[in-house]
Amino acid sequence: MSTDKSINEENLFYEDIVKDVTDDYERRRDERLATERQWQLNVNFLNGNQYCEINAVGEIEEVEKYYYWQNQNVYNHIAPVMDTRIARLTRIRPSMSVRAAGSDDSDLKTAKLTTSILNSTCARLKTSAIIHDATVWSEVLGTSFYEIVWDGDKGRTVGELDGKEIKEGDVRVEVVSPFEIFPDCLAANSLGECKSIIHARAMHVDDVEKRYGIRLQGEDVGVFTLSESDAGIMGETVAHDRVVVIERFERPSEKYPSGRVIAVAGDTLLYMGDLPFLNGENGSRDFPFVMQKSIAVAGKFFGISVIERLIPVQRAYNAVKNRKHEFLNRISMGVFTVEDGSVDVDELAEEGLSPGRVVVYRQGSRPPSLMNPGSVPIDFTYEEERLTNEFILISGVSEFSRTSNIGSNISSGTALQLLIEQDDTRLSATAEEIRRATKEMAQHIIRLFKQFADDERIMKVAGENGKVETYYFTSGDISSDDVVFDTENELSYTPAQKKSAVYDLLNTGLLNDESGKLSDRTKSKLLEILGFGSIDNVRDIDQLHINKAELENMSGFTEDIEVDEYDDHEIHIEEHTRFLLSAESEDMRKDKAAKERMLNHLRAHKKFFAAESE
Repeated sequence: MSTDKSINEENLFYEDIVKDVTDDYERRRDERLATERQWQLNVNFLNGNQYCEINAVGEIEEVEKYYYWQNQNVYNHIAPVMDTRIARLTRIRPSMSVRAAGSDDSDLKTAKLTTSILNSTCARLKTSAIIHDATVWSEVLGTSFYEIVWDGDKGRTVGELDGKEIKEGDVRVEVVSPFEIFPDCLAANSLGECKSIIHARAMHVDDVEKRYGIRLQGEDVGVFTLSESDAGIMGETVAHDRVVVIERFERPSEKYPSGRVIAVAGDTLLYMGDLPFLNGENGSRDFPFVMQKSIAVAGKFFGISVIERLIPVQRAYNAVKNRKHEFLNRISMGVFTVEDGSVDVDELAEEGLSPGRVVVYRQGSRPPSLMNPGSVPIDFTYEEERLTNEFILISGVSEFSRTSNIGSNISSGTALQLLIEQDDTRLSATAEEIRRATKEMAQHIIRLFKQFADDERIMKVAGENGKVETYYFTSGDISSDDVVFDTENELSYTPAQKKSAVYDLLNTGLLNDESGKLSDRTKSKLLEILGFGSIDNVRDIDQLHINKAELENMSGFTEDIEVDEYDDHEIHIEEHTRFLLSAESEDMRKDKAAKERMLNHLRAHKKFFAAESE
């Protein structure tokens, strides 16, 4: 009896948890409903469905015509504005590195290794495409999220158990739309101010079974609204065989020092446990999300999209253009006046007054005639131009950026450059937000490797001069997650400006060595910056000498290495000297025998070089 009682109490406990999470989700969903409807309105206007609005009860409905003859054409200026903004923001792909925890050589080596791990992981995950997808979401809806987690089913196969492959695990980064995120307080300015976050999404029943081991009954669910009842609303997409999985992430507290994650679907408890990842500062547990906003608003958790500001202008622009075209139709088609009973009105309305037509009217009556429609008022043109300028003012995207057409009032290159810089300035806040989110995502990646890469892992990265380098590391080799940017804001300098700056540096001679010449390594780097890295292959002989010298350095001089007569001794001397002065040679320099072999090798090169110079 006692066992049955404990089971019943446990089931009741689970039922309470499921009800608590479900009720919490419904409350947050109701609180966020107005914001959600605005997102759906943004999507409709972007896609050209611009005759809709949010009614008094908070639902999106279609706007009907007042008269059957009215035009409801759409002249979509929002789409090209968004295309231009996204295209310019796509240039934001910052190069990042990890700053050493200290000034010791070991710290410098660890920072270099961690930077290689970060860059290799970003290349493997194709983070450029991920950032692009997140930027599209944030530009359309105002906010997007990255989910950074450790996936034990990814990575290399390291073994087999019960017929199933065992993977070493790897980082997984996914873009999450704001439709799926529910904060505990809509007035919070960031994720850091939230005590808990709900991630709710429509998952396929197969994916739920694979992840949680529980088979559920699927149904048709709206992908955005996550509701069966909203599956038919405008702008919604319906998914089949789905269930709404609600995951509530709770930040560490006095009651739950490791935080808590609860996953439920319907009336079923799928999972309950601690926050799984040590992805916060100083090894703390935190939410596995990073937020990215387009336009931040004080006192609001979600950012806003520029579409929200453009919708009133777009509505006015559509109205002006349609009324103008209706006026032109009256002028071209005409409006007839006829005396009652003088003609067949139905026939005249159907066929009009075609050229050469014989109009028969009742004897003694007045013949049909066209009313004088006048001309299109100039006010239509003025209003159309004013609204076009408002698109530019609100969106921050000039006519030059959208159409590449230069206004007649711009006649100098300086004025054109100022116009481009003004466009970039309007986007700089959004660009910095993308850089911040990218940096935070990089920190999450490093912390996950530090937590889960217990066993020795192998990683291949592209080293200097395009040569593939292989690293072996464990989590103990990662001691810093202080990510810094190697590049300035990409919108601050266009490609043409970067090339111009390189040419200016060349002209000043700041890049020359003590002999007044450019070194081979500097030339290779300059070709890469200028976008002509492939030209460096023309100088493949020098590159082969550099690679040979680097391989000799990597050997650590565990044994004597003979100097070959065909070596380019000047290049070898430079590479070996650089290696001796760098932190890479720390272990070798501590070995007196290896250091002596290295110095003997370097002396031999200098002897050959001196003989050739005589």
